[in-house]
Amino acid sequence: MAKSKGSGGGWGKLLLGAVLGVAVLALGVAGYLRWGSPPVATADKPFPFEEAIVSVPLDARIGREIQTPPFGTSEDVYEGGAHVYRTECAACHGIPGHDVPYAQYMYPAPPQLWKKHATGNVVGVSDDEPGETYWKVANGIRLTGMPSYDHVLSDTQMWQVTLLLKNADQPLPDPVMKILTAP
Repeated sequence: MAKSKGSGGGWGKLLLGAVLGVAVLALGVAGYLRWGSPPVATADKPFPFEEAIVSVPLDARIGREIQTPPFGTSEDVYEGGAHVYRTECAACHGIPGHDVPYAQYMYPAPPQLWKKHATGNVVGVSDDEPGETYWKVANGIRLTGMPSYDHVLSDTQMWQVTLLLKNADQPLPDPVMKILTAP
C-alpha cells in the first residue's frame, strides 16, 4: 500500500512552526536589547522576575557550599573584623550610625549593615548564618556590585568580618566601635 502525500506532513509543519517561532523570538529579544530601552540604569525598574532569577540559584548554591566558622568570637576577632570592614566594606555598606548616602542610588542598593531592619531587632545581616555571609564575602554576588574577596583577604580575615557582622545586633566592645567609627 502506498503512502498518501498528506501522511506525516503535520509533524513537519509543527516542527517548522516551532523553529520559526524560536527564531522570531530570538530576533525580537536581540532587537529589544539592541534598539529598545531595557533597564540598564540604576533608577530603572528591574526586569520581571529579576530578583528571583538571581536569588533562587544564589540561595541554592550557598546552601550546598555553606561552611561553619573555624573559630569563635572574641574581642580580637571583632577588632580584626572591624579593621577589614573599615577598609573593604564601609564605603558601600556604611558604619554604625552612618549610612552611605550614595548607596540608595546603586542597583541593587547594598544593604546598610549597621542599620536595624524595619521590623524586629535584626541589624544588617545578623540574622543570616555566618556561613552564608562568609560565602558572599568570599565569592561575591554577580549582578550586584558585591566583589569577591577570596583573592584579596585571607580566610581568617573573611571569617573575622563575617563574625563581626553576625553580631552587629549585639553591643560591641568600645575598642571595636572606635575602629568602626573612626574618621
